Amino acid sequence: MDESRKKKWVAWAVAAAIFVVLMLVTPAIPQDEAYHHFADHRTLFLGIPNTLNVISNIPFFFVGVTGLILCHYKDYFRLSSQGELWSWTLFFAGVTAVAFGSSFYHLNPNDATLIWDRLPMTIAFTSIMAIFIIERVDERAGAKSLAPLVIAGVLSIMYWSFFDDLRPYAVVQFVPCIAIPVMAIVIPPIYTHSSYWLWAAGFYLLAKVEEAADKPIYRWTHQIVSGHTLKHLCAAMVPVFLALMLAKRTIEPERVSLFQKWKISLVTVRERRSKDRSTVDVDCNYAVVSNTSEQ
Repeated sequence: MDESRKKKWVAWAVAAAIFVVLMLVTPAIPQDEAYHHFADHRTLFLGIPNTLNVISNIPFFFVGVTGLILCHYKDYFRLSSQGELWSWTLFFAGVTAVAFGSSFYHLNPNDATLIWDRLPMTIAFTSIMAIFIIERVDERAGAKSLAPLVIAGVLSIMYWSFFDDLRPYAVVQFVPCIAIPVMAIVIPPIYTHSSYWLWAAGFYLLAKVEEAADKPIYRWTHQIVSGHTLKHLCAAMVPVFLALMLAKRTIEPERVSLFQKWKISLVTVRERRSKDRSTVDVDCNYAVVSNTSEQ
C-alpha cells in the first residue's frame, strides 16, 4: 500500500472513530413534534393547505431539472471526469426531488412525511461532499466516496426513522456546512470562480436563520410571508449559484486558495496606503519648505 492510499484509509478510520465516540458520549436527539407547527398554515388557493410553504418549493424543480439537462447536454458544464459528472448529476437530481419531497411534507407535516423531505436533501448534501473531495483533495478518492457518502446519508434517515434519534442525520447535514466553506477558502481549487461556493454557503446559512425565525418573520411581515417560506426561496439559490459557477468556470492556471488571494490583496492594500501616506508626507514637507523659503 502506497503512502497516499495509507493516509486516505487513516483519514476515513479517524472520521469513523470520531463518529462512534460522538454516538457513545452524546445523548439521543429525538425529533421535536413542535418542528411541524409552522407559522403560516393558510390555505390561500386551489385548496392547497399550507399554500406558501408548499408552492415555495417550485424553484427547486426548475433549478434541478436545468442542472440535470446541462450536466449531460453537449458537455455544457465541461465536467472533466465521470466522477464529477455523476456527482453533479446526483446533486441536481436531489435538488429536483426536494421540490416533490418538501411539497409532500408541507401538505401534511408529520414525522412520516418528513422522511421524504429530508431524503433528497441528504442526497444533495452528500453528493456535494464527494464533489469537493474530487475537486480539492483527490479525484479518484472523491469518485469512490460518492456511493459510501450517499449510502451513509440514507442510513442516517433510516436510523432516525426507526430509533427517533437525529444524531447521525445532524452529522450528515452540518459537517458539509462547516467543511465546504473551510475547504473552499483554504484548499487551492482546480477551477476558477471558486468564490461562488461561498455565495452558495451564505444563502444556505441565511436559509437556516430564516427557518429558525419562522414565526418572528411572519409577525414582522404582518402575516404576509413566514420565515420557512423565505427559507425555501433562499435555499433554492444554492443550486442556482452552483449552476452559474459550473457554466462560467475554467481550469485554474495557477492553483491559489482564496485565503492566499485574500492575504495577497490585504498586503497590496496596505502597501498602497503606505505609499499614499509617504506621498502625503513628502507633499507636506515640500509645502513647509516652500513657505519657509518665501518668508
